[in-house]
Amino acid sequence: MKSNPQSRRAFLLNGTKASLAFSIGSTVIGSSLLSSCKTASKNISNPFVTGFEQKPLPYDYKTLEPYIDAQTMEIHYTKHAAAYAKNLNDAAIAEGIDRSKPLEQIFGGISRMSEKLRNNAGGHYNHELFWQSMRASRSDNKPGGSLASALESKFGSFANFKSVFSEAGKNRFGSGWAWLVLMGDKQLIVTSTPNQDNPLMDVAGTRGIPLLGLDVWEHAYYLKYQNKRADYIDNWWNVVNWEYIQKRFDMAMK
Repeated sequence: MKSNPQSRRAFLLNGTKASLAFSIGSTVIGSSLLSSCKTASKNISNPFVTGFEQKPLPYDYKTLEPYIDAQTMEIHYTKHAAAYAKNLNDAAIAEGIDRSKPLEQIFGGISRMSEKLRNNAGGHYNHELFWQSMRASRSDNKPGGSLASALESKFGSFANFKSVFSEAGKNRFGSGWAWLVLMGDKQLIVTSTPNQDNPLMDVAGTRGIPLLGLDVWEHAYYLKYQNKRADYIDNWWNVVNWEYIQKRFDMAMK
């Protein structure tokens, strides 16, 4: 007896959905930062859980000047990032994804989803983290406390960490992101991903909890810096929100 193609497709679809129940993998990323996503709702006020909707920008478009100009911020947030959020929701509806749960839950099975969902889920998540990771510039902007100690232990000094991270962004071919990641063994590592991929995805070469991400797509800097990505990265350090990164680090270390 011939099998029914439609029934087979339904079986495969249902099986895929079942396998996506928080499949990030506790053996790879075992921390309360991601564990909290298992039961958290996108409506819960938790800065470490990402919903499917675009949050308001946490500052004015001009706040990051002169390092990131207001026009770039407005276009970046209202056009590029907004499009990722819209397209993510369209793809999630089409593919039967439960949008009441945190976005982090789908990344462990993203390889089994459509390219549209992968690109836009990554784009939305990455940008939501990116906005929170910046603030108005401060003099001598650098981390303190346990994060500073961990960076110094791993990289020798904060200055050396900045150099390693900056090189990851400068050397990322084409478009993508540079990341500071906490691995499952609680070790820090710097890596980069292409396009809108991130370290939570099962397609990433290095998987872990992203603590800090830098957007090196041209739309993030071209109006001000043109093709000078290195200048953009060097200036971006002035607006990193180290208090926010410290909170992510502390939660991930629990």
